Amino acid sequence: MEQVSELGDALPCTFEPAIHIEVCQNPCSTARSGVLKEHVLPFIRRRKTAYGDVAFREFDDPFLQEHVQSISITDTDISQPDRKAIDLGVAQLEIHVVLLHEDGPGSEELEEEDLSAATHWLLPAKEFYNLWDSLVFDENIKGQLLQYAMTTLLFSDKAVNTDVISWNRVVLLHGPPGTGKTSLCKALANKLCVRLSDRYTYGQLIEINSHSLFSKWFSESGKLVMKMFQKIQELIDDPEALVCVLIDEVESLTAARKSAMAGTEPSDAIRVVNALLTQLDQIKRFSNVIILTTSNITGAIDLAFVDRADIKQYIGLPSAPAIYRIYLSCINELMRTGIISPSQQLLDLRALELMRFVENAVTKFSLQLRDVAIRSQGLSGRSLRKLPFIAHAIFVQTPTVPLEKFISALGYAVERQFKECQDLCKE
Repeated sequence: MEQVSELGDALPCTFEPAIHIEVCQNPCSTARSGVLKEHVLPFIRRRKTAYGDVAFREFDDPFLQEHVQSISITDTDISQPDRKAIDLGVAQLEIHVVLLHEDGPGSEELEEEDLSAATHWLLPAKEFYNLWDSLVFDENIKGQLLQYAMTTLLFSDKAVNTDVISWNRVVLLHGPPGTGKTSLCKALANKLCVRLSDRYTYGQLIEINSHSLFSKWFSESGKLVMKMFQKIQELIDDPEALVCVLIDEVESLTAARKSAMAGTEPSDAIRVVNALLTQLDQIKRFSNVIILTTSNITGAIDLAFVDRADIKQYIGLPSAPAIYRIYLSCINELMRTGIISPSQQLLDLRALELMRFVENAVTKFSLQLRDVAIRSQGLSGRSLRKLPFIAHAIFVQTPTVPLEKFISALGYAVERQFKECQDLCKE
């Protein structure tokens, strides 16, 4: 039997990136990970060639039929941006077996305090499993964040002296609202638990309720932050767990100390920032934790916190090519469900470019969608994902709709969205 490489060897010396195979195990299955990999490997090798991401849900192997929900070739868009064919017969394969948790989020309360301080999920979670693929960015942000996490693990495993080379396990995503920062943090935490499934038995995502910590008893905010991190420390003490801490709108906890000193902010803001920085400095020595933070107002964040962030990634509004990819995924989903009928093939931008954007019977609808995408520039990802629904609700209003009519309705919905924004600005 061919040897399946383990995640400990996931940073190859070759320039060819590994192809990641995610195996979603049946919830009722008791098969061991190693046995599943032994059946999955020949199944993938027999496919011979793949172009981009693909998922398999039907299997000729009775064992796979019983124990596996899906097998997916993933993340080829970030590992092979030129979209060349993948030779599955010789490619280096990294196989990750995951059993998704379906329990949903729980609430983390501080003892002796009538306060829901955080929400936590067991990872990998079913509700986040498809989130990673749905996020579209202009740059290779997802790939860079994954590589950052793998490098923190490598440096910890090799016992790199932190007095010589410093890293704090802190990521800061900043940019305008609605650009997918929080979703990316949750998706990244889930993806890491999938990629590291051979190393950690399970994962935890702790989303700190920073507004509650800062506003419940204002004079006690510093103590509440310390109590929250004491609970996080209890999770980190389990070496079998990968712990991801999410602080959304981190400016709520890290309001600039200089404002407090100038008298424009209460003095308790200083204690909150000091408490947070102290806790971050204490937990960074543990290899099984990563801190994910977001901010819409980076100017309000304390500079000492910004300095501790290893990665400070700006997440901006999507460009026209990114918007096209978002619309394409939405339309494919509506075709899958039969709302857009009959189903028709839409080309990606690379195919349109190869055809020099010349309109013909093959490119007609794709070029119409591209025009709508160009006219949509300036809208956030959150707004873009809502527009297909708005288009159908207001401009279609029938159970099924032809593709051409839906693209036209989507264009009207874009115009309506911009008009609504202009009307709100007038008030």
